[in-house]
Amino acid sequence: MKFGIVAVHDALGGILAHSVQVGARRLRKGLFLSQNEIDGLLGAGLKEVTVARLECGDLDENKAAMVLAEALVPDPKKSHLELTAPFTGRVNLVANRPGVAVMDVDALIALNAVNAMITLATVPPFQQVGAGQMVGTVKIISYGVTRTDVVAAAKASEAAIWLAPVVLRTASLIITDIPGGPGDKGQRAVAARVEALGMLLVETQIVAHQTDALARAIAKSTGELVLILTGSATSDLYDVAPEALRCAGGHVERFGMPVDPGNLLFLGHLSGKPVIGLPGCAKSPALNGADWILARIACGIDVSHEDIAKMGVGGLLKEIPTRPMPRERRR
Repeated sequence: MKFGIVAVHDALGGILAHSVQVGARRLRKGLFLSQNEIDGLLGAGLKEVTVARLECGDLDENKAAMVLAEALVPDPKKSHLELTAPFTGRVNLVANRPGVAVMDVDALIALNAVNAMITLATVPPFQQVGAGQMVGTVKIISYGVTRTDVVAAAKASEAAIWLAPVVLRTASLIITDIPGGPGDKGQRAVAARVEALGMLLVETQIVAHQTDALARAIAKSTGELVLILTGSATSDLYDVAPEALRCAGGHVERFGMPVDPGNLLFLGHLSGKPVIGLPGCAKSPALNGADWILARIACGIDVSHEDIAKMGVGGLLKEIPTRPMPRERRR
């Protein structure tokens, strides 16, 4: 691509690089200059204009962006993503339902390494998104780029991004109560999280903060996912809530995660049904580690010990005002 200042007489067919006011009309940057625009520029007394010209083997910004977007998402229906029409060298990848963004990170890095004018920006891997929310945006920075580089970037990143949709439909919430405790304080915040995933909270049980009472509630829960919010924070692998899950016939796979707030989460199963012991910070609507686990589990994505260990990098989240034990002593 050639770029520079040329005489208006020589600008026919060029791409206007900067917007220009011509009488009552504003010629927008990115416009292919026809004879009508050339006459208008001359009539306005302009002698020079900055243009870009595509050379043999170049693709214009919109075509290049669409080629890349279609390579990234070759089957929008299967990927649960929609591609917007290209505009100013940009195509957005938009979720068509609630879910979690999944991507081949190495492939996307390879795309961005081909040519600095070829870019893709995405949400972080495994970020929860809602219907209509952008998952990624392809942007061609220059007005044109070589076809060879577009093809190389497309090949490097074929089918490298998609949406894992929510597969669980229902959830049960069990809240344990202690004398003088918070009661059902966190119910609304947890319900909002479930609803944001497009799931239905089919029941909320409030029981005493005792192993036997909680075990019975877990055993009779009807949701495809069981969420436990305790009145007193879980502080050990054999504390009330994890022990209640075992007494109900379930299994505790992990207690604790390197995300703050959210450290005191536990994850387990009961007869194949996922069970999440929520940390106390889940009583607040603010983002915490439980949100990351809940979104993946709801979308049918297995969460391993290694997966949780990786969450520590970037896992220092914003402090919340309601935190009973803040990280830093307040003055």
